Amino acid sequence: MDIKNKTIGVAFTGSFCTYKKAFLELERLKACNCNVYTIFSERSASINSRFGNADDFIKKAEEITGNKPILTIEDAEPIGPKAYLDALAIIPCTGNTAAKLCNGITDSPVLMAAKAHIRNELPLIIAICTNDGLGANMKNIGMLLNMKNIYFVPFGQDDHIKKPKSLVAHTELLIPTIESALSGKQIQPVVISPFKK
Repeated sequence: MDIKNKTIGVAFTGSFCTYKKAFLELERLKACNCNVYTIFSERSASINSRFGNADDFIKKAEEITGNKPILTIEDAEPIGPKAYLDALAIIPCTGNTAAKLCNGITDSPVLMAAKAHIRNELPLIIAICTNDGLGANMKNIGMLLNMKNIYFVPFGQDDHIKKPKSLVAHTELLIPTIESALSGKQIQPVVISPFKK
């Protein structure tokens, strides 16, 4: 399904090392004439890391999308009753966020946005990024893969030598994943590994 003129939510959690690629996808969504809203978890909206400052990321998101980012649980909750998103993508989705999604925990703007969006039976897209995807978080990924209306951006091991349990989404496949999800299908293959350096 063509995403032109669709309203897409893009939610950021704390895997800051992937933000460069995530913001590239944000720009690509806008280039497809999508109306884009961003949501930031409290951590992603407040932590400054070696990958950049939180305030700069928030400012950049607003500059790209033209919409003020959602930064609080209160502001994320209306996504459900107002039903204004056609799809919501969590990019990156940390292992912590994946674990909480599995257990219905809504203690951040991103998790509230996901809960609010899922109630409308519309696609939630996950771009996983976790150092324990083949460890403690594997059960959570498995559960999410089996849940209705949840779709994964294809992922693989990003460094099977130094981080053998780490999984990272191929973020360049975000748009094809959203297009497929809007048609009710999981893009295939889901696992593409290892990453080519």
